[in-house]
Amino acid sequence: MIIREEGRPVLAMIESNTTGTGRTFAVAARARGLRPVLLTCKPERYPWVAEDDVDVVLTDTTDDAAVADVARASAAEARLAGLVTSSEYFVAVTARAAARLGLPGADPGAVERCRDKRRQRAALASSGVAVPAHFPAATPEEAVTAAQAIGFPVVVKPADGTGSRGVRLCCDDAEVRDHTAALLARRHDERGQPTIPAVLVEEYVAAPEVSVETFGTTVVGVTTKHLGHLPSFVECGHDFPADATSIAGVGTLAVAALEALGLGFGPAHTEIRLGGRKPVVIEVNPRLAGGRIPTLVRLATGIDLVSATVDAVTGEAEPLPEPGPGHAAVRFLVPPLPGRVRRTDGVAAAAAVPGVVDVAIAARPGQRVGGTGSFLDRVGHVIAAAPTAGAARTAAEAALALLVVDVEANDMADAALPSTAKVLA
Repeated sequence: MIIREEGRPVLAMIESNTTGTGRTFAVAARARGLRPVLLTCKPERYPWVAEDDVDVVLTDTTDDAAVADVARASAAEARLAGLVTSSEYFVAVTARAAARLGLPGADPGAVERCRDKRRQRAALASSGVAVPAHFPAATPEEAVTAAQAIGFPVVVKPADGTGSRGVRLCCDDAEVRDHTAALLARRHDERGQPTIPAVLVEEYVAAPEVSVETFGTTVVGVTTKHLGHLPSFVECGHDFPADATSIAGVGTLAVAALEALGLGFGPAHTEIRLGGRKPVVIEVNPRLAGGRIPTLVRLATGIDLVSATVDAVTGEAEPLPEPGPGHAAVRFLVPPLPGRVRRTDGVAAAAAVPGVVDVAIAARPGQRVGGTGSFLDRVGHVIAAAPTAGAARTAAEAALALLVVDVEANDMADAALPSTAKVLA
């Protein structure tokens, strides 16, 4: 471990997103006179730490006692100012470690309740918060019985997943049985932690989806979501803020969900389907939104949720400023089929579209992409900002249409499909 910036109070970052907001927490920490230190069990996940000259400490980040001890030691002679994570997988261990150290943070019990989708749904339903019909299941046959009771089609998802991983629309007994068996066969998540050996089977609410971004119990705004093709639920784009005329009551519903779960510290991201009769909560995530939504919020309103989170975990929280009147949109580059990338193109042309503020393609020639049915299928993005919702949306979609991913199909069945396509939102 190399300690730099001696004497500055330390912000211990417990793992991180590998894309999106993860890197920006270190930037926000330094802007506040703090020294960011990344605690991780796999430093190779984060190539940006070397580029940004961020200290790294090898730690068992599944153990809150170890996290607390190492975080304290990483501050050396300086003060440990706070603990934070941008990763869904580590929100619970971060909350427990902060509580051990007497530092500001979310209630550990509330976070753990939220992370188990079975417990989350039970807490919401018992408090009268509207949710889809649902049943937990520990075996494929239990899942089939649940689906039959709810009525097809149904959504089957892991009890503790994130990023749409493993979330699938199932239309008959065989699909439910097979998908449940595949989920239960996975004993560890993408970060190597044991998974909950259960699934959630829920009613499919065929309606537009939004998310409510909150800080504490303050509604920052509502995001319109654009989803890809079923049976997966890949988020292909977001617009912020949503049209106020179409989202009546969702902010109140999101706050009621937070209160039912015992949340209310720092950021949360609540996904809601607008429904035929009334909005229903799909799930509450006790963290900042992914999918570049914090960037959209900052561009549209001037509210920096990453910096606000750093302030909250270091005990320096202040009321959020009044939101500005702007709009922003993101569209993601998603391969039209799984396979190996041969070529990408269009970044310079997309960046030249008026209103576009950021363009990137992460996929490289030779890389295998697509086919996960989750956020991992997104291999690039465009972000636009404008004074109106329509202008931001139009700019993002025009730029996305200029991006190209040339994919060689994985097998002969895929090879019958076009192998070069401009990706559509």
